[in-house]
Amino acid sequence: MSELLASLLLLTLSFLYFFFFFFIKNQKSDLPKSYPLIGSYISILANRHRRIQWLSDLVKSSPSATYTLRRPFGVRLILTGNRKNVEHILKTRFDIYTKGDFSKATLSDFLGNGIFNVDGENWKFQRQVSSHEFNTRTLRKFTETVVDTELFDRLIPILSESAQKKAVLDFQDVLQRFAFDNICKISFGYDPNYLLPCFPQAKFACAFDEAANISTKRFIYPVPIFWKVMKILNFGSERKLKIAVSEVRKFAQTIVREKKEELEKKSEIDSVDLLSRFLISGHCDEEFVTDVVNSFILAGRDTTSAALTWFFWLLSKNPNAEEEILKEIRGKTKSPVFDEVKDMVYTHASLCESMRLYPPVPLDTKAAESDDILPDGTVVKKGMRVAYVPYAMGRLESLWGEDWNKFRPERWLEREPATGKWVFVPRDPYTYCVFQAGPRICLGREMAFLQMKKIVAGVVGRFRVVPVAENGFDPVFTLGLTSRMEGGFPVKIEVRTEE
Repeated sequence: MSELLASLLLLTLSFLYFFFFFFIKNQKSDLPKSYPLIGSYISILANRHRRIQWLSDLVKSSPSATYTLRRPFGVRLILTGNRKNVEHILKTRFDIYTKGDFSKATLSDFLGNGIFNVDGENWKFQRQVSSHEFNTRTLRKFTETVVDTELFDRLIPILSESAQKKAVLDFQDVLQRFAFDNICKISFGYDPNYLLPCFPQAKFACAFDEAANISTKRFIYPVPIFWKVMKILNFGSERKLKIAVSEVRKFAQTIVREKKEELEKKSEIDSVDLLSRFLISGHCDEEFVTDVVNSFILAGRDTTSAALTWFFWLLSKNPNAEEEILKEIRGKTKSPVFDEVKDMVYTHASLCESMRLYPPVPLDTKAAESDDILPDGTVVKKGMRVAYVPYAMGRLESLWGEDWNKFRPERWLEREPATGKWVFVPRDPYTYCVFQAGPRICLGREMAFLQMKKIVAGVVGRFRVVPVAENGFDPVFTLGLTSRMEGGFPVKIEVRTEE
């Protein structure tokens, strides 16, 4: 009987969904209308294919850069790009703005109790352990070695062969494969061999993608009961998610068990991957370690590859910036890749500028644990969700000036009076919150810049990355747990001649 009722409920909800989809899909407006019971769900549906752009427009439409979106059944989502509000949420009142039950429930099947899906003591514990491991010189050196090996032994040869054959590559896919191999080596000490000339389909990588995509779609449903009923019935996308998560966890757990056995056999511990360091530290609970590692894979693979995908597209549209980066690379050493990249100032500024316009995580949501008032006067009630929107913030004239829509790395630089050399001038983390800010600021930020700058040095110093697209074509920025370029990034690779 309970299954019959659940089926009837699912059919009713599906009918309502398709009613909105087919009959009201063309109702679009700059500012959404709100109706009794359903709120602004008609506008939400109508803009589902440009969700982050639409949400960004709502933020920009408000004088205070804060907009309250009314969802079905009285649920309200506060969207903000107000710098003072962001600092308030991420730092001043960090104690009351948490991941929240809604977000945790939505992502629990995929991320479990990993660091990106927990609050309180559990988060503090994982943060403390992770912070210690990320700050070791040994891990940094290991990361450099992993990146260099993947760059020289795999990426550059693949690009060279592609240039020789004049083939078209999906550069987004290539960069995801590069990042996936890297993060698996750094996290697990395991090489999935995902970036090979034959571009193999790794079962774990495909399952990871499926789990991330379906988990993201859960956020879009008007009410959670949609996906919860499908989960109970083991139906549709929820059935696919269950299979994908099972594959992801099975793979990760196998790696954890093998790593435990490997460490037990060693008389001296010399492993430096994150998993080994967690296990050596005494954190041996299999479920806990699996959740932590999966979270690191999500962060380490998708964020850097997303950032670099958009970076190379922007570089192809801005030859002056590309020339400056090339000068910086060739000015350091005869080799287009060099060991120390921290002083690649113009390259660093270019990466920051690219992520300002196309942040890897374009929106992040918190839940209020108590009533509050934001600095701009917005009233927040207990249980309400509040989202700061880096994608919108990177497009605010009040923060970046009239030329906010221009790719201009120089906005991050100043000339040193004595030498005339560029000096990087960072923005405060609440204006530029691409890596979050406050207590939850990204632990892997420096590791990400290290990886990205090494890739830029290796690729730009040797090749031109030329998009295969008609003039005037703009790729579509899509919203998920991390951002992507819709349809991939088809390019041709040209060998750069010495000048």
